[in-house]
Amino acid sequence: MTGVSSRIRKSLYLATLSTMTVLGMVVAVPYGHAEVPVPDARGEQAVDATIPVEGTMDGGLTRYYGEGELGSGDQTEGQPPIFELADGATLQNVIIGAPAADGIHCEGSCTLRNVWWEDVGEDAATFDADDASATMTVRGGGAQYAADKVFQANGAGTMTISDFRVEDFGKLYRSCGNCSDQVDRHVVIDNVTATAPGDTLAGVNINYGDTAEFSDITIVGDSEMGICSWYEGIEDSGEPEEVGSGPGANCLYDQSDITFE
Repeated sequence: MTGVSSRIRKSLYLATLSTMTVLGMVVAVPYGHAEVPVPDARGEQAVDATIPVEGTMDGGLTRYYGEGELGSGDQTEGQPPIFELADGATLQNVIIGAPAADGIHCEGSCTLRNVWWEDVGEDAATFDADDASATMTVRGGGAQYAADKVFQANGAGTMTISDFRVEDFGKLYRSCGNCSDQVDRHVVIDNVTATAPGDTLAGVNINYGDTAEFSDITIVGDSEMGICSWYEGIEDSGEPEEVGSGPGANCLYDQSDITFE
């Protein structure tokens, strides 16, 4: 079903899920062709207001999903997140189910460890730090069915994505193309497996000095999947122009860093 969009797949899944019952019990069936090994949830929690996180929160592989104000899984801009992490916070061992709203917001440096997205909403996580020395670390976990971006960088700093799995997505990482306060942003992507369908792994704004560094990347099912796209970022609500792609001063990799399967 790789030719069918993630939104259509979701509709088919929900329709199937709503009609399949055994002795009154709903039987959950997987949809699409999922290579992302989301672990079995050890509990579920509906979330109708953003959960603030300071320090370290360990979800114990609980599935959190939105309802009420957080009940959207579409691409509407400006949705609230399921979790909002304060500067220095860590969120670990969490599954974000559907609806996923706008996933996770990091207001400064943060760490996401072993976090899984079963069906990405607007974005999986957004990095919105003010300090150029801030870091957002994503280690382990995975995401699937992202109609657009998985990780969005709106503020300053460096994001590191490692030991991660992604499937059926637009971009794994995007430096904001039209934020009102543009700065240079940086991402390091290491030991990531990306399974088709997917557009490109990273989009950077070359006119603001963004960089994306890649190592140990495995692309499954699409030898034409993009690695790094170059944009001319802007500071208004328009759409930035894509001006190129591939390795260069802003996209740091060579062919030995990429394996196609």
